[in-house]
Amino acid sequence: MREKKKIGVLTSGGDAPGMNAAIRAVVRAGIDEGLRVFGIRRGFHGLLNLDAVYMSLRSVSDIINFGGTILYTARSQEFATKEGIMLAKDNCKKLGLDGLIIIGGDGSIRGAKELSDQGIFCVAIPGTIDNDVNCSEYTIGFDTAMNTAMQMVDKIRDTAEAHERCSVVEVMGRNCGDIALQTGIAVGATAIIVPEVAYDFKRDILDRIKMTQKTGKKHFIVIVSEGIGKIKDVAEKIHKQTGIETTETVLGHVQRGGSPSLRDRVVASEMGVKAIEIICQEKESKIIAMESGRIIACNMEQECQKKEFNLALYNTALKISI
Repeated sequence: MREKKKIGVLTSGGDAPGMNAAIRAVVRAGIDEGLRVFGIRRGFHGLLNLDAVYMSLRSVSDIINFGGTILYTARSQEFATKEGIMLAKDNCKKLGLDGLIIIGGDGSIRGAKELSDQGIFCVAIPGTIDNDVNCSEYTIGFDTAMNTAMQMVDKIRDTAEAHERCSVVEVMGRNCGDIALQTGIAVGATAIIVPEVAYDFKRDILDRIKMTQKTGKKHFIVIVSEGIGKIKDVAEKIHKQTGIETTETVLGHVQRGGSPSLRDRVVASEMGVKAIEIICQEKESKIIAMESGRIIACNMEQECQKKEFNLALYNTALKISI
């Protein structure tokens, strides 16, 4: 076993429900292995400023049910530069870190790889509601975000039905349509528009609305991933070409917050413990990932691969949203 005396843990990029559960698991599993664990506050920005605090068992008491991150998070333009990477490397050495655990999305994982390339032993945990980390089929926060979106759209549906209108709802996900796809299925959306599938406005929205109108449906939900564009334009075109009263709603950052779901708490805990296992047993930097429901460790290079969109699930949505 490779001895590790002192490690750091940080959260970076957009916050995701379950990050606190991952921090808790890292700290407690690390202490159980005899490690000294330090929290780096405010992500890579904090690493550049040596903003570190010792963490004990009680430092992570009663945080598993909270959204956000007790270590705070920030985006650092300085870290994105070569000089920033070198400063971060030097600061890891100043702090005496034998390893660094980074919890965040694809940008944070790229940062972990940059540090790894400079000789810093890093383990990355995918924490992002977007579910867009290529080497992992699931990321911490995804389930909570989808459930939040589903609950919000359910409420929007109530008023859409009362007014016999069409509601266009934008969900988060950047250039990944996973939240839109699964939320759309869960709420029975008439149309689901995602970045991964080229769409035709007439075929994929208008024709589907008109088809369901003929079967007696009088209210409609259109789910649009934020990577598509301005939903106001979509709503205006629907109203203009169908005469149906149409509203648009951007759910926005409400999807990032809130108490994490059971799945996110459990997966975050599993990934945190796995990260400590890698810190104690491996020599090469890794990304913690989920594959076929199992928690595994991937090489950093695997993040460069393109993530496959679930086209079969998309086709399922087309068949049942009528």
